[in-house]
Amino acid sequence: MTELPPIAQNYPTLPTLLRKYDRYARGMRFTGEDREAFLFWQRAAREKLSCLLGLEKMEACPLEPECAESVTLPDGIRRERWTIRTEPDVTMPFYLLIPPGADRTTRIFLCPPGHGGAGKYSVAGLREFSAVAERIDSYNYDYGMQLARLGYVALCPDCRGFGERREEPGDTRTLPGALTGDCLRLARMGEPLGIPVLGMLVWDLMRAVDYLAQRGQWDYNKPGCLGFSGGGMQTLFLSATDERISCSFVSGYFYGYRDSLLRQSWNCSCNYVPHLWEYFDMGDIASLIAPRPLLIQSCREDRQNGPRGLENVLEQVTVVKSACSLLGAEDRLIHEICEGGHRFHREHLQENLKRLTKYSGG
Repeated sequence: MTELPPIAQNYPTLPTLLRKYDRYARGMRFTGEDREAFLFWQRAAREKLSCLLGLEKMEACPLEPECAESVTLPDGIRRERWTIRTEPDVTMPFYLLIPPGADRTTRIFLCPPGHGGAGKYSVAGLREFSAVAERIDSYNYDYGMQLARLGYVALCPDCRGFGERREEPGDTRTLPGALTGDCLRLARMGEPLGIPVLGMLVWDLMRAVDYLAQRGQWDYNKPGCLGFSGGGMQTLFLSATDERISCSFVSGYFYGYRDSLLRQSWNCSCNYVPHLWEYFDMGDIASLIAPRPLLIQSCREDRQNGPRGLENVLEQVTVVKSACSLLGAEDRLIHEICEGGHRFHREHLQENLKRLTKYSGG
């Protein structure tokens, strides 16, 4: 007796779904030819995207900010740990990294985390934890701390399902699980209610912007957003739906859906928004940011790009370039191509941030 039946050939579902994608996808892409038509499309598309994310089902409430910790680090950066209420029963912890001498002219960046770094701890640069330090070194994951060292205020949150926001406390205590998140659980809870994980994440970042406005320090009227990988995903969708974001830096998350999320369906549940592909591809979503400045950072060998590599990325960048051209904002789109695999690159971070903030009134 053999353990398993011999299977000489398998019969997958992917081919038919690729065909259906080609038939049904991107039904709300822009098809006009002038600025006025684009602006009309942009308003309607932003409203549709907000609906797909389930934002109308989210519940606003008083923020109730509380500071649990304030320490000054050896380099003079003050690290504050705060919590706010993003919904009546939902708490979001975050670190604020405040550089020495920060005043009302200091620019602020939201720095949402991606996967595999225990949430805010990697982004805020807490190297005293060895597992976090390893992830920082692997991915240049401490981009919140990098911004603070360049003189920006950085807000580094735990997104839902990560760090202090895990569903079960026990999941935070052993490796490697403590570095990961609860996206699949959140998807199973939220999607049947019409609330995808990505909608929850975007809403919480919107509430972080509300907090900055309520606090009223620094240059809160022009917040930027910077994120890598899953943090890049959050940056893209927040910036597309919330026009208060003045400039955006999306690293390690920009490509066509067909190759990168349909063919590569092993990606995390937080990437998948019901019905999204019927209306938009990623370039269409990024076009909702125009004419605000946007920097897209891609790595040449990033497997997230899909089997066609950078070709899959450049097709989507072209969509955004067309939108920027209609609005006379070609110089506000920056595409940086870096060598290697899936990783945040900081080699030109200071000059890139100067370009972004210059175009957004910095």
